[in-house]
Amino acid sequence: MRPLLLFILLLCAVAASHSTAAPHSSRPNVIVIMADDIGYGDVSCYGATQVRTPNLDRLAVDGLRFTDGHAASATCTPSRYALLTGEYAWRKPGTGILPGNAALIIEPGRFTLPALFKQAGYATAAVGKWHLGLGGETGKQDWNTRVGPGPKEIGFDYSFLIPATGDRTPCVFMEDQRVVKLDPADPLLVSYGQKVGTEPTGREDPDLLKMKPSQGHNQTIVNGVSRIGYMSGGKSARWVDEEIAETLTSRAVQFIERSKERPFFLYFATHDIHVPRLPHPRFAGKTGLGPRGDALAEFDWSVGEIAATLERLKLTQNTLIVVTSDNGPVVDDGYQDDAVTKLGSHRPTGPFRGGKYSNFEAGTRVPFVVRWPARIQPGTSDALVCQVDLLASLAALCGQRLPATAAPDSLNVLPALLGERKTGRDSLIEHANQISVRQGNWKYIPPSGGPKVQGGTGIELGVDPKGQLYDLSKDLGETQNLHDSRPEIVAALTALREQARSNHRTAPHP
Repeated sequence: MRPLLLFILLLCAVAASHSTAAPHSSRPNVIVIMADDIGYGDVSCYGATQVRTPNLDRLAVDGLRFTDGHAASATCTPSRYALLTGEYAWRKPGTGILPGNAALIIEPGRFTLPALFKQAGYATAAVGKWHLGLGGETGKQDWNTRVGPGPKEIGFDYSFLIPATGDRTPCVFMEDQRVVKLDPADPLLVSYGQKVGTEPTGREDPDLLKMKPSQGHNQTIVNGVSRIGYMSGGKSARWVDEEIAETLTSRAVQFIERSKERPFFLYFATHDIHVPRLPHPRFAGKTGLGPRGDALAEFDWSVGEIAATLERLKLTQNTLIVVTSDNGPVVDDGYQDDAVTKLGSHRPTGPFRGGKYSNFEAGTRVPFVVRWPARIQPGTSDALVCQVDLLASLAALCGQRLPATAAPDSLNVLPALLGERKTGRDSLIEHANQISVRQGNWKYIPPSGGPKVQGGTGIELGVDPKGQLYDLSKDLGETQNLHDSRPEIVAALTALREQARSNHRTAPHP
């Protein structure tokens, strides 16, 4: 009897070990790589010829490349807010482009994308550009202690961040909401109202600059570059711009290595190719397009490092990667970095009109690549999808039910993301300086006032006192305004827009 009992116990142990492993093998790791200011035409898998992005291209070849994938806004803070909350940022005041000393704009305890994964048993991390605010009150942070609330309070187990963005103070890294390498004897002060300390500024000391601003960006100088906002102290903690990509990528890789034994979710928000563009010397001159093109090559290197880490750890097959951008492209966004003079024939917007800040299609239509070798068949999809939908879609993937009032604008388009269905959303709100609406191939931009072209950037904003209607099936460049000839379409899209503005889901998700 004893050998038989031993045999039975052995079988039970084997069965238990298989049972323990099954949830990880059936639930993919998830990595969202959020690029900064990269346009639809900036990468070679979307048609760029003057710059090559071989690592992203490989993901696109092995996965699904979306031709109608959108950021939730034409600027950074609101698109990031929408991705993490499943709510359009235009519904909530105070979610525009934030100063570097803004308070956290996502309420602690709110059901977010990282909170979803924590609920599903995943390890969670945010690495890279944050720009969603830190602390409970704007301008009241003590940067010399733990600054909260922040990523931890909305679902991230670990964070390693640029607090705002590269052209804004404070110019330091924060790990788990504390400034990295800060010397207590040299406390950090940050201000967006008046100058603090005696630090040189771009306005007062332009001879100290290694990259001069083209507009704005003339306050405290850090690493030879003047920024938006003032700071003093914290000298041992200040970043070197040329090392940002390598620092952030190494932290993302380290998190993957630490988490390889359990499902994990990584939100990796690169700084490239946002200004100031100061890529590592090994990328300088690599593209012939100046620092902007070289930063594109550096971004692609970061993508390659993530992919190589997954391959080395044998995690490729069961890891879902989404690579996208927070908004459309901008060439001159505040610094004299040769981006305009060396642009040549490169078209960052691809076939579209506008760019970052714009109501036109290039404001939000961005690269959108999804790879999961265990599940997704390679190909191209024309399905209409948006970053705001990731929360509901990934909840369905993980078998998690969303709370009734969570993610009010997020739709479950998982079949489209997995390539199992050719259609995604029926309609989409596109957000820039106002709210436009897409339904199928029809695009309606309501009347608005103000300048048609943004000063400094030269981007067409899609502003016109007359409403604009475009048929994107025939006119991707939005050049033929059909507003007067198709009043019935204008009326239908106007009604749809107003319905979207008034709707705010309170019923449970289906």
